[in-house]
Amino acid sequence: MRHYFYTFILCSCIGLWANTLSAQTPLAFEVQDTLSTWQLAKYDTKAAVKGVLHAYSRPASWDKDDWVTAGFVVGGTAALYFIDDETSAFFRRQRDGLPDAMRQFGDRFGSPQVAYGLTGSVYLFGLFTRNHKVRETGVLMISSATAAGFLQTVLKATVGRSRPQNNQGKFDFKPFSGQPGWRSFPSGHTILSFTAAYAIAKQFDNAWVKAGIYTIGLISPVSRIWDGAHWLTDVVLSLAISVATVDAIDNYLNKKNIYPDGRQKPGISWNLQLGLGRAGIIGRF
Repeated sequence: MRHYFYTFILCSCIGLWANTLSAQTPLAFEVQDTLSTWQLAKYDTKAAVKGVLHAYSRPASWDKDDWVTAGFVVGGTAALYFIDDETSAFFRRQRDGLPDAMRQFGDRFGSPQVAYGLTGSVYLFGLFTRNHKVRETGVLMISSATAAGFLQTVLKATVGRSRPQNNQGKFDFKPFSGQPGWRSFPSGHTILSFTAAYAIAKQFDNAWVKAGIYTIGLISPVSRIWDGAHWLTDVVLSLAISVATVDAIDNYLNKKNIYPDGRQKPGISWNLQLGLGRAGIIGRF
């Protein structure tokens, strides 16, 4: 329980610090090109913190369509709740027939070390190469992972849902128990892996590329059901949290024009290169 308390204090301090910042002043990329790396990092940190706060405040300004969408998500999840036992048993029976590489990838890709390693690498690459598009993507990934990650930490502690592998059934709850076996909802692996995948996929227009990235992002969520670590409804609601968080922060960054040319510049362009004795795909930023 002490871990959650310290996490809450840390995030509260960040929030208080963010409130002392003046409103984010949009800077054209021509102006950003003149800033030092340290100044760019401070600009991006401010944007990320503001994005996290916006994600938490977004439900207060939902319109009718947003509430309808939320209602469909809750209603659909409630319907799936009735078959949680059956779907869990089905997925767990498939576990031994799956390739070890897939299972290991699913377990590692959604871990905090790998997720933040990926998001941090994307941002640092964009920062030091001064690639604004990649920098913006990194800010989106980091702020989304932070906002959704803290939310799932709080929910895990307060909800205290029993994991399928406990064999206690879908109705077993122990709020605030702090026991690892009662931290089923939501799925942290799902939130971290799909938040990263969804944020990256937003940078592409090609539907096939998007589908490929989504598929990679879904391996970790499905693997958690295979392992009996989460119920299907845990994963479904976690995916909804990921999508809502990324969309809220992405809309904030663009609505506030913090990265003004981000949507006007093309993302990564992929070209098939064929020649004598060689073949490959080259991506250009």
